[in-house]
Amino acid sequence: MSFRLSQRDKDIIGFVNQFRAVDRDSLVELFFKQLKSPVNACNSVMVRLYRLGLIERTQQYSPTVYLSVDAKIKKNSQKILHFLSILEIYKQMCIYGMPKQVIIEDKPTGRKGGIEPDLFCIFKGSPFWFEIQRNQYSEQKMQEKVHLYEEFFFSDEWKALHWQPEDRATIFPSVILITPVRYAISSKHIRIIQVATIHELMEKYKGSGKQQKDVRPRTRASSGGIKISLT
Repeated sequence: MSFRLSQRDKDIIGFVNQFRAVDRDSLVELFFKQLKSPVNACNSVMVRLYRLGLIERTQQYSPTVYLSVDAKIKKNSQKILHFLSILEIYKQMCIYGMPKQVIIEDKPTGRKGGIEPDLFCIFKGSPFWFEIQRNQYSEQKMQEKVHLYEEFFFSDEWKALHWQPEDRATIFPSVILITPVRYAISSKHIRIIQVATIHELMEKYKGSGKQQKDVRPRTRASSGGIKISLT
């Protein structure tokens, strides 16, 4: 079969492949909102790409969720909700500025048992690792997660990550914990920020850059002198 893909088709396929699972309304918002009938246009494009075998879909959700063919996600998998949660955080960031160097399910250590943040990106000029908690965990388990980040910090391996700036000091990303629950966790070496949404994160630093109570502690020069300036 011979067919030609538009640049928008290619962008959509690439986006679905990157985020693994993307709901129809998010595609409308990101790719079709400027059109006269954005929902109808989106439905038409996505049906065509599905019939061409370039994306998968599951209709167990309403509206339809489209899946990456390469990810081989089962259509009833709970991982779909996980990926949609990551997408939601990405969309919230896009309201304030386009995230760069986006990595879904980052594995910066390159080995099993290391940190595995749900999302990495450079947002408003600062690098962040996001842990998106859909369920509530014990504080012990959350502190263990923090310890993994500390271990990676002391390994110095993070200084060689591909996104590190070439013209200035290396930076260890702040860890953003997206959670409706506040955990009594802390670190003397890395920055941990607990918020429920990106909107809350932006409000915390709106126009001031002040350190907030759940930002513990201030990052020392040994981690690259991180500054958070989100406005």
